[in-house]
Amino acid sequence: MDNEQILAMVTRILVNEFEIDEGDIVPSTNIYEDLDIDSIDVVDLVVRLRAETGRSIEPENFKQVRTIGDLIEALHKLINQ
Repeated sequence: MDNEQILAMVTRILVNEFEIDEGDIVPSTNIYEDLDIDSIDVVDLVVRLRAETGRSIEPENFKQVRTIGDLIEALHKLINQ
């Protein structure tokens, strides 16, 4: 899965599950500040990403993730290892 596909997947989840405007989802977007996602939402997002990717995703792996770009990079490493 390449970064473009990962961005499309993340965008679909954020739009459908969290009612985020698709136009707000770009690599430089801060997940917490710009999208108003809290720690409970992040757990829900990780569960949804786990279901989408079929990979075991631990929330600890995402402690350094702040932006959509960070999330894409972390998922790319996980999916393509």
